[in-house]
Amino acid sequence: MSPLPDLPHSVPDLLTATAARCPQRPAVRLDEEVLTFAELDALSARAAHWLAALGVAPGDRVAVLLPNVPDFAVLYYGILRAGAVVVPMNPLLKAREIEHCLADAEPAVLLAWQAGVEEAAEGARRTGTKLVPVEPVALAAALAEQPAGPPETTGRGGADTAVILYTSGTTGAPKGAELTHRNVVCNVRAGVQVLETAERDVIFGGLPLFHSFGQVIGLNSAVAVGACLTLVPRFDPLAALAMIQRDRVSVFLGVPTMYALMLNHPRRTEFDVSSLRVCLCGGAPTPPEVLRGFEAEFGCVVLEGYGMSESSPLACVNRGDRERIAGTVGIPIEGVAMRIVDESDQEVPDGTVGEVVIRGHNVMKGYWRRPDTTAQTVRDGWLHTGDLGTRDERGDFRIVDRRKDLIIRGGFNVYPREVEDVLYEHPAVAEATVIGVPDTVYGQEVAAAVVLRDGVPATPEEIRGFVKERVAPYKYPRLVWTVDALPKGPTGKILKREVVVPEGI
Repeated sequence: MSPLPDLPHSVPDLLTATAARCPQRPAVRLDEEVLTFAELDALSARAAHWLAALGVAPGDRVAVLLPNVPDFAVLYYGILRAGAVVVPMNPLLKAREIEHCLADAEPAVLLAWQAGVEEAAEGARRTGTKLVPVEPVALAAALAEQPAGPPETTGRGGADTAVILYTSGTTGAPKGAELTHRNVVCNVRAGVQVLETAERDVIFGGLPLFHSFGQVIGLNSAVAVGACLTLVPRFDPLAALAMIQRDRVSVFLGVPTMYALMLNHPRRTEFDVSSLRVCLCGGAPTPPEVLRGFEAEFGCVVLEGYGMSESSPLACVNRGDRERIAGTVGIPIEGVAMRIVDESDQEVPDGTVGEVVIRGHNVMKGYWRRPDTTAQTVRDGWLHTGDLGTRDERGDFRIVDRRKDLIIRGGFNVYPREVEDVLYEHPAVAEATVIGVPDTVYGQEVAAAVVLRDGVPATPEEIRGFVKERVAPYKYPRLVWTVDALPKGPTGKILKREVVVPEGI
């Protein structure tokens, strides 16, 4: 592993240290707009003064509703330099969703991007939150009026909350996971070490910055080492391929859907992607066929990792310097322990399926204002993930599925991930997801929604037969249908809960 810089104890100090070391290197890019580290440092300092003038005090929460644009980085570090807590939110949220987050976090102010300001305004009105629209020209003018020097020290340290990340809410209303400055800085260190990120690198910024993966492993890791983060406001496979060629991207961060869409794009061979050095894939299990295909076609190493917002996010990852087994997510990062436990929290033997639990510097401070939920989730220092997995004799972990996604058909456990991996082996399948649907005889039946590759026909009967030949009789999907697209969240992760089963199938 490459040596790491001595990282500070607070997140904004990542920026000030790098700006002092390499001020003229590009920090953040969006097409032709580029901010150097000196410019990002100066603008974030002015932003801290601006926020203080708006009434933001150390310890206050500031909600941010922005897409992947340079102003996000300016305001993110400005909020932290003001001693406040960043509450990043998906700019595609509707008023009622915004209302929930604002009512829960009670921020001093909501900074909302111009394009979604109507929904933001309604959410702010319902909660009595102060709304400040963010328009690039107006923001630049406002910051220019602020003092040029850095703000006074706010005394925020490693144990203080840096960000509150609202989870996707798959198990109920979204909850705010509190990550401390130490959580974030230690995760940055781990990400930089595994990917061997350095000043020379250009990092693909297509993951949402309001999400922990894009924010910590993308933005903060780039800032920590002096690399450039080249931003994509909304992922598109063709635009991503063009960006890799244009900006000579060397580090790609993405979720499995991104890799699959780029791998299967009919124009992928038109672009020079030789600059790619290493990729990190997370957010959901990666089908082995996608991983192997991407490595072969793009000529780079793809490391599969595992984590969640509550683990800052990185917990476990494959390494480039040890044998990688397709379907595994490697070993825990330095300073972090993982176990597989049963329902009594007792560790199970290697090879046995159980719940994945995590302990270490990456475990969140807790859920914002939810002590009971925090106590249920973090027990004796162990974060209970709700994910099912195994550990092999080498110490590599494999994520089998979410506990809530487990299908029990006639008393037999069916793990959707296993069936999905087989579906991806079919030459006509571009994307697939497997869900359980109610059944009067078996309790649940296995069902699969499939997106076909362009120009490669296949019938549901053919796909069902393909899987039937490769898995135990109780596992193959009796219900199969094709769709034009699968529902996805902001990071591109397939949302099983939103898959609609056609009537009469």
